[in-house]
Amino acid sequence: MNNSLSNTARLIGAGLRALLVLTVICGVLYPLAVTGIAQALFNDKANGSEIKDGSGQVVGSSFIGQRYDLPKQNPDDPEEAAKPDLKWFQPRPSNGLGSNSVNTQYSLILSGATNRSADNGAVNGQCTKDAEEGTLCAQVVAAKEAVIADNSTGSYTVKPEDVPADAVTSSGSGLDPDISPEYAEIQVHRVAEQNKLDVKQVEKLVADHTTGRTLGFMGEPRVNVLELNIALKALAKS
Repeated sequence: MNNSLSNTARLIGAGLRALLVLTVICGVLYPLAVTGIAQALFNDKANGSEIKDGSGQVVGSSFIGQRYDLPKQNPDDPEEAAKPDLKWFQPRPSNGLGSNSVNTQYSLILSGATNRSADNGAVNGQCTKDAEEGTLCAQVVAAKEAVIADNSTGSYTVKPEDVPADAVTSSGSGLDPDISPEYAEIQVHRVAEQNKLDVKQVEKLVADHTTGRTLGFMGEPRVNVLELNIALKALAKS
């Protein structure tokens, strides 16, 4: 009997010691080591890839897209559609994210895609104005018309064939921070006109903020909209 109690006590003691040692190693030392290495070698990425404006204030993350809309006339009206502020470069559409109906006390950012097929609403295999309302094709057609109308100016007209796919479709998350150089280029004349800037200045701004393919072959050239708009704000003030 005494031997049994002694063995049990010894096993419990060994288990508690192992628990204490593993807790210190896995719960304290390892997280501290990983955090220290991340802060030392990848400080920017470890802190959320923050983007700061000219005053040093954090205005967002390079990995999360933002909208640039005019204030709503009635902020309490959930049905009022947001209208883009045409002074700024606009990101990709964020269709399909839906609305926050779980906790209406907070204005949450929802991430998600439409989950619709590419031919959703297509008529005879093509997206036309006859597409059923609410379908992906109807959204694409409406978005294309808006892109052409918003970005055409007195001296520049956007042609339908010049509208790139990312201008009328959302990404898988709906929070893509980047747009294609082609989408940025068709916005140049409108942005220049709205901010009373020379078109060449804005074109150079886009070129300076265009990132090429990763390692020269992965992905596509891209423009981070938030970084571009921060530079635009600085240029407009100068």
